Amino acid sequence: MEKLEYEWVKQARQILLNQCKELNEDDFTKEFEFGFQSIRDSLVHVAGCYHAWLGSFILSETSSPLFTKEVINNMQVDDIQRYFQQADRHVEKVFEQFTDKFDEVIEKEPSWKANSGFIKKTPRQLLIHSITHESHHKGQIIAMLRLLGHIPKSTDIVGLPAKELAK
Repeated sequence: MEKLEYEWVKQARQILLNQCKELNEDDFTKEFEFGFQSIRDSLVHVAGCYHAWLGSFILSETSSPLFTKEVINNMQVDDIQRYFQQADRHVEKVFEQFTDKFDEVIEKEPSWKANSGFIKKTPRQLLIHSITHESHHKGQIIAMLRLLGHIPKSTDIVGLPAKELAK
C-alpha cells in the first residue's frame, strides 16, 4: 500500500460524506437492525477503527481513541469529517514513521480494551485492516441509504474520474 492508494480511499469516502451532508437528521440517525445501527454511528465506528489501531496501537498517541455513545449521539457530519481528518493524519504518520518498518511486529495490549491480552500485528496489517473495515461498513451505509429511499452515489475507486486517479 502506498500513499496514492490511500488517496483513492479518501476520495471515495468524501463522496459518501458529501451525500450524508444532504441527509436530514432523521435519516442520518435512523436505526437499522444491521451494521452499527445508523449511518452516523457507522461512520464514527469506521473512523474510530483508524484512531484505535493506527493512532493508539501503532503510534501510541492516545489511550482513549474511541468516543462514548453520549458524544456520538451529538455528532453531525462535519464532526465526523474532522474525526476522519484526524484519522488521515494517523495514516500519514504511519507511512512516514514506519516506511522501513511496515512489516515489523508490534506486540502490546490495546489501550481501549483493558485486560484483553497482547496482540501481535504489523503496521501494514493494521492499515489494510482499517481500509477493508471501512469498505465493509461503507457497503452497509450504502444499503442504509437505499432503504431510506436515496440513490447512493458511486464510491467505487474504479468509477472515480480519470483526472482524480492521476493525483
